[in-house]
Amino acid sequence: MTFKNRIAFNYMVATAIVVAIVFAIIYLIVHTTVYYNLDRFLTYEAEKHLGEIVNTHDSILFINKAEWAEREHREVQVQPVFIQLTGPDGRVMDKSPNLKEQSLELDKNKINEERFNTQLNHQSIRQIQVPYRPLGVLKGYIVAAASREDALSLLKNLRNVLLILFPVVLIFLFIVTRIIAGRSIRPIQVITSTADRITRNNLNERITPPKNKDELFTLTASINELLQRMEDALEREKQFTSDASHELRTPLSVLKGTLEVLNRKWRTPEEYREKIQYSIQEIDRMSRIVDQLLMLARFEKERNTLRLQPLSLPAILDEVISRNATSIEEKNLRIALDHPGDIEIISDPYYMDMILENLLSNAIKYSPDDAQIQIHLEQDAHRVKCVIKDHGIGIKAEDIPLLFNPFYRSEALAHHHIDGNGLGLSIVKKACQIADVQIHLNSMVNEGTEVELVFNA
Repeated sequence: MTFKNRIAFNYMVATAIVVAIVFAIIYLIVHTTVYYNLDRFLTYEAEKHLGEIVNTHDSILFINKAEWAEREHREVQVQPVFIQLTGPDGRVMDKSPNLKEQSLELDKNKINEERFNTQLNHQSIRQIQVPYRPLGVLKGYIVAAASREDALSLLKNLRNVLLILFPVVLIFLFIVTRIIAGRSIRPIQVITSTADRITRNNLNERITPPKNKDELFTLTASINELLQRMEDALEREKQFTSDASHELRTPLSVLKGTLEVLNRKWRTPEEYREKIQYSIQEIDRMSRIVDQLLMLARFEKERNTLRLQPLSLPAILDEVISRNATSIEEKNLRIALDHPGDIEIISDPYYMDMILENLLSNAIKYSPDDAQIQIHLEQDAHRVKCVIKDHGIGIKAEDIPLLFNPFYRSEALAHHHIDGNGLGLSIVKKACQIADVQIHLNSMVNEGTEVELVFNA
């Protein structure tokens, strides 16, 4: 069943229940009204004749025979009303002429005023029996009855009309609802057809949002945002693949050239040793690139594997500084670590070590000899801030938004002597996202770079 038909069907079922309840209420109201009016008419007739009864010995009779001349008591065809006087034992004492040889039934079990349906000469009638109690002694009953054929006919016709109208109304509502549902889901069909056209090769196409800013407008906006993220991810993948190929192709080409040179003629042991050492350095470089690429890929799968625990931030920094002591001494750098005391954060030790290691190694790498690297820690009630500042070559303002992209290096061609592949800050950014750490970077050319990390306390 299509979505359009399902909407129409569900609406029809709900409407069917409501219509059925409404029709039932209409029928009950008419039924109650018809019998209420009939009972009121019979009660009026019975009470009117109660004042015209005379009690003689063991019998009760009507004293005004002229009443029997009334049309409704003599002719059955026009609103027939049947009147009968009955003794306590059920014996008929007097009756209206239109009863002829027939008699109205008396229910001896009902000693009070009662109304009920019965049969007279194979016709349905409505009957009321009222006890006659002069001076509080039961002398008999006055029984009044009238045909209810008209009432039954009215109720039957009403029932037939409602039964015929019921499916007609439902079919009409189903058709109308189906048309309305078709118009309502037309934007969904547009979304579906557009989505079917979009493939890997045309992710730049977008779905036109509907004019009304309703749920479908929100859905369209969400799908367009998803397509934009997919397009961005695909572009990053293409760029990443291109950059990775380039970064790996360069050392491979160098290795190939070196080996070809060695293979052309016999070399001295010193020359072989020098070329082999150079080749090992290139292999180490490729190994670092592969390790970092694998690390970036693994980050995408490890977002839910954090091992959170209390960590001493100064202790981690001391350890990172110790690991980089050789590089610091080679450039005669000074590390100024400023903190108010032991500062604890709740985080994953692996990611914290990785973030601080990459940032400090970058600061060392891009700082000139005899420079100073400042590390400042501060804490308030809600967060901990770590600032790492160097006085190195700096970064252009227009390059800062691109620094966290894989393989991007600001002014890379102008600093061939600085080793790197542009993956360090990408790893830092991914690690910060996973560990819920905010990172901000400010820099000025020839003045240095400042990186600020903000941790939740």
